[in-house]
Amino acid sequence: MTQLPAGFAGRVVRWQRTHGRNELPWQNTRDPYRVWLSEIMLQQTQVAAVLGYYERFLARFPDVAALAAAPLDDVLALWSGLGYYSRARNLHRCAQEVMDRHGGAFPRTALELQSLPGIGPSTAAAISSFCFGERAAILDGNVKRVLTRVLGFGADLSVAGNERALWDHARALLPARELNENMPRYTQGLMDLGATLCLPRNPACLLCPVQPQCFASHEGQPQAYPVKTRKLRRSAESLWLLHAQAGDGSVWLQKRPTPGVWAGLYCLPVFASRDALEEVLPVASRGKLREVQPFVHVLTHKDLHLHPVQAVLPAEWKTGEGAWFGAREWPGLGLPAPVRRFLENA
Repeated sequence: MTQLPAGFAGRVVRWQRTHGRNELPWQNTRDPYRVWLSEIMLQQTQVAAVLGYYERFLARFPDVAALAAAPLDDVLALWSGLGYYSRARNLHRCAQEVMDRHGGAFPRTALELQSLPGIGPSTAAAISSFCFGERAAILDGNVKRVLTRVLGFGADLSVAGNERALWDHARALLPARELNENMPRYTQGLMDLGATLCLPRNPACLLCPVQPQCFASHEGQPQAYPVKTRKLRRSAESLWLLHAQAGDGSVWLQKRPTPGVWAGLYCLPVFASRDALEEVLPVASRGKLREVQPFVHVLTHKDLHLHPVQAVLPAEWKTGEGAWFGAREWPGLGLPAPVRRFLENA
């Protein structure tokens, strides 16, 4: 496409006002703490999954000072099951930096916000746009899909230079400077289009406010955009989990190392093989193990084949940096979702 569609921002703003999402709990606020929290939770996670976590986080950590002062274990415990746990660790670090470096007030510009842990260019622009009306472009996955289709932008986004070019187009499409009051609604409108109409498959083109300007719709091939040829290969890994119980029913849990899968979370001891698992057990216990039905836990680019093995062990037994946790204690810990489900059903 040789020129940008005229009036694009106005169409998005008008549509969002009447047809966009306007009742989500993090909308209709200019509190940067609440907007930031929602933006981090919504990264690679559906709105339906985030709603309950968002409310629980605000109940426990009502402001950035409360989050910064909390132990990381408490943050991970509330995040348990939401996935991508590096987000929770960065959330905690970011809150502490806002308190230490900025006196408890979030920076007002996207450029300054990007200096904080876990805040990339698109998230920074969303916060500054929603909260401070800054004329800043966002370019998350949903927005990339909307803009590449509207513009007929067929360059491969796995090439850094092509993604920079799309950023330039995103900035050029922003509302005029004299209409900065439209920035929050424009930003939300782009997100809403990508989430509700301009879907990866079966987009609802006939309902889209920018369909008359959309190159991909006129071409009849919206699913050809965006183009990204370089994809991470899926892999698989088998892990053995030791479900060790003492006579009183307590469970042995230990913190996972950082970096690595489930870093910083409490977990059943993890081993690369059945033999390695048996080596940490008393000889007398090795013949009394009970194997549980293996199951698969799907990560973004890896399938974990998990093999739980149960053992009843004396209370003085230990392995690694861990401790025994009773039935009233372990539910309040930050646990990987598959381990929590396993323990709940064991």
